[in-house]
Formats: sequence, C-alpha cells, structure tokens
Amino acid sequence: MREIDFKGTVALVGAGGKMGMRIAANLTKFGVSALFCENASKGLDRMKAAGYTATSLEKAVKIADFTILAIPDTAIAAVSKTVVPLMKPNAVLILLDPAAAFANEVTLRDDCTFVVTHPCHPPIFGEQETEEARRDLFGGVAAKQDIVIAKMQGDETAFEEARNLCIIMFSPVVNCHRITVEQMAILEPAAAEVCVATAAMFMKQAIDEAVKRGVPQEAANAFLLGHIQIPLAIVLKNTNPFSDAAKVAIDYGFQHIFKPDWQKVFDPDSIKEVIQRMLHPY
Repeated sequence: MREIDFKGTVALVGAGGKMGMRIAANLTKFGVSALFCENASKGLDRMKAAGYTATSLEKAVKIADFTILAIPDTAIAAVSKTVVPLMKPNAVLILLDPAAAFANEVTLRDDCTFVVTHPCHPPIFGEQETEEARRDLFGGVAAKQDIVIAKMQGDETAFEEARNLCIIMFSPVVNCHRITVEQMAILEPAAAEVCVATAAMFMKQAIDEAVKRGVPQEAANAFLLGHIQIPLAIVLKNTNPFSDAAKVAIDYGFQHIFKPDWQKVFDPDSIKEVIQRMLHPY
C-alpha cells in the first residue's frame, strides 16, 4: 500500500451512495479519521451493512478539516449552500466533478479552500498485477489508475494536503495530474462523455444493428469486440497502421456519420451548454 502522509478529519457527505461507499472504504483502509453523512434511506442501509455509523451533516462538517461532496452534480448548488457556511475557517471542500464548479454554482468562502478532483479510471491498455485488479474496471478498489485535481481557490498548503487525501480516496493511484477547472471540464464532459461515451454507445448500436440484420449475437460480439480493441491500439498505441482499404472505409465513415464541425463540442460555449443541461435536466 502506498505510503501517504495525511492528517485531518474528513466529513464524507453522501457516504451511502455508490461513489461514497467506494471512498468510505478507502478512507477506512488508510485509517483516516472520517465522519459519514447520509440522508437517503437506501444509502443508510448500505452504510449499516458495511458497518459505518452515520453522523449528522451539521455535526460532521463543523469539526471537519476536509469535507467531500460525494453527491450528484444536480445537488451541488443546494448542498453547498448548506455545507459551506458550516465549515470552520481554513477548511477544505472537495468536489468530485467539475460541472458545478465550471458553472459557478458552488457556494464559496474566502477563508476556505475549494478543490475539484476526478478519477481517470484504469486505462484500457494498463497493466494490472492481480485478477482482482483486472476485474476492477472502475478503479478505486484494486486497479491502478491516475487522477486529476484542480484548485478552484484557496491556500496552496491546504491544496497539497487535499491532494494527498484525493490520492487516498481513489487509491491505488499512480499519478495525480494537476490541471485547471476549465481543463477538467474539457476532459469531462466534453471529451469523456460527449465524445468517448457517445462513441461507446454508437459501437454498441453497431453491434445491435449487425444482429438485427441477421448476424448471430455471439459472432457479432466476438467480431466487434476484437475490432474495437485493435483500432484503439492502432490509433492510441501505434501498434501497426490501418490498411489502405480500412483508411478508405474510415473516410467513408467520417463523411456519413460525423458532422464536419464536430470539434465545436470543445468550444467554451458548447461546454457551458452541456453542463447546464446536466445540472438542470428538467
């Protein structure tokens, strides 16, 4: 286990959620002094089953040196209005996604530090040492991964302490990349969700369409899953070049599938638009 120098009390808000439970497990594993906050009945049930005791939000945040909001993006604005005034001076608030920070929907205080972090997740071509790690596709349990981190505002020393906490939260971590909130929003939602997740959905629809047109499901799965990996290896790992015929097919695909100006999804106004839709879906 990686040696990490971290001291301080942590309040984990949303501890009974999926991400909250992952973080709670790592805080416990590393012996971090943590208070777990949850108000949803299902979340409380998960905490009880895992042996965690719930602490009231007000009590936990008032004494915490670091408060982690492991809650949905859509709740950040409202919850931060409650949480931030409760924080003691020089405390740190940690967000797990850049959306609310990029949209200026986080309540701030001049005497506190605000940090955003997010896991990179285990890379598709990464080497994992154990079968448990190879099965940990999300990360934060056994698989090695990188994370990104940004300081919204605040004290640099407090930020460095938060960095160590973030490494614990998503352990085992190989590299912690410091970027800006704006750069994190370029990575997610623009690159990771608007582009890559959409491409994943499209690839699944391509498999489904092949089956719809008569290809047996097992054959379609075997053929397309292999043909998903090798183009990624060619493009991202320079494994070997595409054949001339494949290049013709790729050009045809760009002409018939992609809009010529698709890169505009990375423009600041486009990122603002998609984040607003994410934060205010109704």
